[in-house]
Amino acid sequence: MPNKKIWILAEIEEKKIKKVSYELLAWAASLAKREALEIVAILPGESNNPENLFKYGADRVLHINNPLLNNFLPEPWYKAITFLIKKEDPDVFLAAATTTGRTIMPYIAGGLGTGLTADCTLLKLDLNDGFLYQTRPAAGGNIMATIKTTKGRPQMSTVRPNSIRIHLIESKEHSVIEKIHINDNLLKSNLTFLKRTFFDTNSDDIQEAKIVVAGGKGLKKASNFTVLKELATLLNANIGASREAVDKGWMGYPNQIGLSGKTITPDLYFAIGISGAIQHLAGMQTSGTIVAVNNDSDAQIFALADFGIVCDLFKFLPIFIEKLNKFQGGSNGEC
Repeated sequence: MPNKKIWILAEIEEKKIKKVSYELLAWAASLAKREALEIVAILPGESNNPENLFKYGADRVLHINNPLLNNFLPEPWYKAITFLIKKEDPDVFLAAATTTGRTIMPYIAGGLGTGLTADCTLLKLDLNDGFLYQTRPAAGGNIMATIKTTKGRPQMSTVRPNSIRIHLIESKEHSVIEKIHINDNLLKSNLTFLKRTFFDTNSDDIQEAKIVVAGGKGLKKASNFTVLKELATLLNANIGASREAVDKGWMGYPNQIGLSGKTITPDLYFAIGISGAIQHLAGMQTSGTIVAVNNDSDAQIFALADFGIVCDLFKFLPIFIEKLNKFQGGSNGEC
């Protein structure tokens, strides 16, 4: 696949590049042999830090630096991006499975007559035949489907946020941001942007949490999540849950981790009474340090854990919480 391009769609919020843009660059880098494939970041709207894209793996940055693209509207974004696609002919085009990506990518795919696989958790590129193998959950998260686009280009995917860890690289010498000028008349829209309303910043969001304490069916009933919440308070952590715990009504869907829930990348993840079904592992496998507590030594979660504790969680948690309280209180007791 000589001289082929992998594109990623960078997103901006208040003129700052969003973290998910760097995740897309990490995905592109995982697909590419750098001598054969070029990673290109497409950046619509005004930005204060477009050069950061080079630090996370972009070979080129095409910056459509037009204030008409600052606030997301499908029509002008579609016109600007398809203009570039027809000019540059990328082979692969990736976006995040965010509100922006989930809205604009079907719009673009439909306009170009190509395929789109949404909400992917794994991507692989065959460098011989050029096919992008795109894996996503299907049948309510019970199976994984792998899809390829045999006709139409570019091959397009949206990828779950937090499904890969980002990493800095050395910036390339003489990296130049290419300014793309598009006539304002082309960006006219029948829609008018009114305002942006943010979610309550005080609400718990496990996707942004540095520490997550999650419980599964091993907790046996909803009231037993009380001890989990006590541990989470001590660790300044957010509460997560397996799908089965949510299905039983022990926790709400916003706390669900896995293919049919949220994908997370905390620095520290506690899996309490979680066996480790494939759909759950896919939602937390990029965590920094994983601690698992389960009385089944053959539980799948231990294959992924950095620290595995085989014991009755109802015996372990009270002792652990007591030791943690002493430790945080300045005691010389073990923790």
